[in-house]
Amino acid sequence: MTTFYFVRHGQTAWNLERRFQGGNGDSDLLPSSYDDMIKVAEYLSDVPFTRVFASPLRRARVTATQISRAMHYRGRISLRSNIAEVGLGRWEGELVANVQVKYATAYHNYRHDLDQFEGVEFGGEGYTRASQRFARFIKNLAQQYPNDNILIVSHGMALSFGINALLQTPRMAIRTRGGLSNTSTTVLSTQDGQHFQVEDWNNTSYLNKPQNDGTTI
Repeated sequence: MTTFYFVRHGQTAWNLERRFQGGNGDSDLLPSSYDDMIKVAEYLSDVPFTRVFASPLRRARVTATQISRAMHYRGRISLRSNIAEVGLGRWEGELVANVQVKYATAYHNYRHDLDQFEGVEFGGEGYTRASQRFARFIKNLAQQYPNDNILIVSHGMALSFGINALLQTPRMAIRTRGGLSNTSTTVLSTQDGQHFQVEDWNNTSYLNKPQNDGTTI
């Protein structure tokens, strides 16, 4: 059985300001996030990880580096664009409130009709492309590491879309299931690299503080 531990990157300035970041935007991690990364590492310290993979975007790369160092993980951290954040085109850097007004239909689709969320209206990537690249990568890893623990450090939207694809559930199940907080841990397992089940979802118990569940950004 392969077990994947999915961690969302630490909270950034744009997360706090309620701005979309996307696959090209990349604001600074908050100082408090570094403490949270240590807490993630302490929580996962007993898990023998075979590999660690991270999005190449700085906020995820730094998060993975800090967690790995604190866990005394001795392997290398592999950066993969397949697990980078969803490209959000003209939304990147914009306040959520502004996007809601300027791109009303697309924002409505993002919140309420993900079957129609493909990014065309704002020059973005959309659900289909993002979820497929993410799920394809994870399934390939499951084939390569059939009896291992793998740490994946990625982003709120990419994780939500990608995990939903792995679970083969309707797109809007994302809203029912709830979003992923910064430095949260979500665990999925698979016996065959094709069918996945949730072992833990959006666990932030180790942070000991209220969390934004990331359902908006």
